Amino acid sequence: MPASPSTARAINDRLALELLQQQGPLTAGQLKTETGLSRPTVADLVERLQASGLIRVVGESGADRRGPNARLYGIVADRAHLAALDVRTDSVAVVVSDLLGAPLAEASAPIGGDTGTGPAVERAATLVERTARDAGAAALHSVCVGAPGLIDPATGELRDTTGLPGWHRTLVTALQERLPARVIVENETNLAALAEQRLGAAHDRDSFAFLWLGHGVGAGIFLDGRLRRGASGGAGEIGFLPVPGTSKVPSAVDCDGGFHSLAGSAAICALAERHGISGAARAQEPPAAAVVRAAVAAGHAGFLDALAHRLALGAAAVVSVLDPGCVVLGGEVGHAGGAALASRVEARVAELSPLRTEIRAGGLGGAAVLSGALLTAREAAQGELFAGSAG
Repeated sequence: MPASPSTARAINDRLALELLQQQGPLTAGQLKTETGLSRPTVADLVERLQASGLIRVVGESGADRRGPNARLYGIVADRAHLAALDVRTDSVAVVVSDLLGAPLAEASAPIGGDTGTGPAVERAATLVERTARDAGAAALHSVCVGAPGLIDPATGELRDTTGLPGWHRTLVTALQERLPARVIVENETNLAALAEQRLGAAHDRDSFAFLWLGHGVGAGIFLDGRLRRGASGGAGEIGFLPVPGTSKVPSAVDCDGGFHSLAGSAAICALAERHGISGAARAQEPPAAAVVRAAVAAGHAGFLDALAHRLALGAAAVVSVLDPGCVVLGGEVGHAGGAALASRVEARVAELSPLRTEIRAGGLGGAAVLSGALLTAREAAQGELFAGSAG
């Protein structure tokens, strides 16, 4: 059945807005060419989107040719403001952007392990509010919180997870109460995987596995262009994966003895110490990233080979089950290892698995969580605002 007039308008408006979001300002003629719509239809949608406050004239095109210049239309970037949070066990970082995702202000603050739940939540929530004010945002439209732990797929809520600070879960509730915004919660590794797929090392892959290598370890799974979370939201809890080379096996409440015991920051630092490697970590960076960076700079083949052997155990297990064709070594450690570490892991995985798998170094490092959270907040805001343009 043909679409109703209102449905057709909504589809056309959304198509035009997505083009403006992807390509930047366009003339009515360019919108006509890109959409294939008639000139009157484009004229109507331009008028409608201007009236809704979603687009405006941002300049002119054609100053270098004869005849009248054509108006350039662009999305009103300050139509809505967004916030992204990277919540870790001992810190929180926030960035506030406009509707197009351009960062306007960012900040971070440490939150020590001895900080009570109430003071920790107040410090984090206040940081978000202050950063929004610094960005000139009267109100936030959408906020995405990236946090470690399991996200309930039915409710979208962060579960109370053993070993993680209690203020993480309380912070989400506090933000929902204090901000006039939609608050979305997502696992930090999933957000990092999303960012690498959209902006980083996996930009050309519809299927890949992402290994987060930071203070801890985790995995994000993209298959056929979709992020896979699992029945309980726990897909990718690779820290609990039983692997050879540890003194015990993990349990339901403790990942010691699992892959975490080989690839977590403390384990990598202990391996580096045995090889005589040290390095100074940067702010908000796991110590393992510093020693891996130092090893790459020094060309320390022995340490890199030993680390690659460890990482390949986890990567090969993921490959044997999912056959993703590509594994990205992300987080601060994967980024620090670069091609020198990735190529070694690829060679070792080829020895362990018959499935051809490319191993790539992540391109975004620790910044991937904030980038993924900002992408998620932007898509949520644009989905709501763009869908209502023809209402």
